[in-house]
Amino acid sequence: MTAVESVGEFQFECGESVPDLTLAYETYGEFDGDNAVLVCHALTGSQHVSNAPRSEDHDADAVDGSDAGDDGDTGVQTAGQARAWWDDVVGPGKAIDTTEYYVVCVNVPGSCYGSSGPPSEGPDGEPWGTDFPPVTVGDWTRAQRRLLDRLGVGRLHAVVGGSVGGMNALDWAKRFPDDVRRVAAVATAARLDTQCLSLDAIARRAITTDPNWNGGDYYGADRPNPDDGLAQARRIGHIMYLSKASMGRKFGRRTAGRGAFGDAPADPTDRFFPYREVESYLDYNADSFTGRFDANSYLYLTRAMDEYDLAADYGSDAEALAAFEGELLALSFTGDWHFTVEQSRALADAARDVDVPTAHHVVESDHGHDAFLVEPESVGPPLRDFLADGVDGRAVRDEGDERNDRGGSGGHSGGPDRAPVHASLFPG
Repeated sequence: MTAVESVGEFQFECGESVPDLTLAYETYGEFDGDNAVLVCHALTGSQHVSNAPRSEDHDADAVDGSDAGDDGDTGVQTAGQARAWWDDVVGPGKAIDTTEYYVVCVNVPGSCYGSSGPPSEGPDGEPWGTDFPPVTVGDWTRAQRRLLDRLGVGRLHAVVGGSVGGMNALDWAKRFPDDVRRVAAVATAARLDTQCLSLDAIARRAITTDPNWNGGDYYGADRPNPDDGLAQARRIGHIMYLSKASMGRKFGRRTAGRGAFGDAPADPTDRFFPYREVESYLDYNADSFTGRFDANSYLYLTRAMDEYDLAADYGSDAEALAAFEGELLALSFTGDWHFTVEQSRALADAARDVDVPTAHHVVESDHGHDAFLVEPESVGPPLRDFLADGVDGRAVRDEGDERNDRGGSGGHSGGPDRAPVHASLFPG
């Protein structure tokens, strides 16, 4: 069951405060004082990282389903992608083994799965809307630290995160360098590149130009949600998450059945030209997304991702990581153009420059950014062995070692060959 915890008054990096920050979270496994692993979710993920049995030590209130949704016993709307979003990686006997580690996952401030954010209740009893303070990745990190203090967790064995969750993990190494032994930054980078910044800007514009957005004040049964704008933003996001090769293999130029989803404007050329499978896929996922996510939260979280820069206030990525005395795993995918291999390599090089024990593990994959979610057989082994043995873990391969030894498949201790990739990008 998802639990919620008030962590009291909280001042965000923008200077604004909320009187009572609430965080929704889930824990798995038993805490022995030295085995805590924080998992940081991606942009539209939730605290519900696994279907593994939850810990029995929650003393916070469960989220009230009448306020937060109706997803079974969690009381939080976690349908679609957000439901147990890394269940193949986190759980009993899996890479992040909940029989060995005490796993914590927290819904970040600004989101819409039970933590304080635009759709949550403000001091006046009404939803905050865009009066909620702007959030940053650093705010997520500080809020997580405060919750962990409430849970009695001091130093973390590891922080693991993918995509913007990987930025969150990196921020732990920068902000609380003494509080974590190992950081696994999966499919992420020290900052977004210009192309991704521009696409995120277009996605936000799609939301704010939807007349139903109404300046962010659309809550209430008598007001329509800006579903058209949010759906368009999600279509843009899905294109960013896939590679050209995976899209060509999955959809090609094939024609789908007739009829687009309801948010598509009338097009008089429809009778001449086909409605393609790739359009149908984007429409289907956009339509399902509007049923589980909040438009204002999408604006807030994409801003937090766009603004993150590991080197901020330090001058360079290396200086930002200089105080971190733990170990770093940077894990990247060859088909990912959202967070590229080159960006991950630069991150690893910066860490090595300040003597952080580092491995840059590259996975051959054409699945694009989503590979970290859909290829557990590629992600799991290096994560498992990194948590156990750090960068010397058996399945951890370092790109630098491979360039020097073109035998290549071995890690620091002669790891196994590359795992085969998923047969399908979109498992049923």
